Parts: sequence; structure tokens; C-alpha cells
Amino acid sequence: MNIVYIKGLQAQSVIGVYAWEREIRQTLVLDLEMASDTARAAASDQIADALDYATISSQVISLVEGSEYQLIESLAEEVAGMVLKDFGVSWLRLRLSKPGAVAEAEDVGVIIEVGERP
Repeated sequence: MNIVYIKGLQAQSVIGVYAWEREIRQTLVLDLEMASDTARAAASDQIADALDYATISSQVISLVEGSEYQLIESLAEEVAGMVLKDFGVSWLRLRLSKPGAVAEAEDVGVIIEVGERP
């Protein structure tokens, strides 16, 4: 099993627990690593046989930008569930960060792993 990844995917969302955060959109950054058997795609050279990272990116952005969670943990679980269900991925590591959430830190966030690790 191989890993297909998307790094630094950015989306704007209403996210946070403070009243002022409920009135603005903030940038979130996602990194996804997904288990994928790339042999079939490599042999056929056809996108239909590949884990289509452009489509996954588009759907993740759409989900994030349409959400209004308070916690990034909740959003991360929803994103992971969608990727597993909609794209037949058996394992996913998702890093979701909220740059600027803590003034003294470059960024903060969560990393979750779901599914069976390859």
C-alpha cells in the first residue's frame, strides 16, 4: 500500500469558541495522507484508476468552508469521515491547523489517524 498526500490545503471557515470568532472566517490548513494502492493507476496511467487528489481537495474545501464548528477536533473528524466514506480510503492521517490561534505559536491544531494503517 502506498500513500497519496495533499499538503498545505487552505480553506476559510467560521471556527472557534469566542464570540468574535463566530463573526469572521479564519484560514485553516490541512494536510492529508491517504492509503492507496497506486499500482493500478501506475499501470493504466488513467485518473479513473487513481485516488483523485484534485477532487478530494475540492470536496474538503467545500466541506470546511460550509462548516461552522467551534472546535477543530469536530471539523477534523467530519473531514476524515467524508474522505473515508466518499473515496474508499482505508486509512487516513489528517493534520488540521489553525495558524494564529495562539499568538506565541506558529500554529496549533490536531492530528488524527483513522482506519487501518497500511
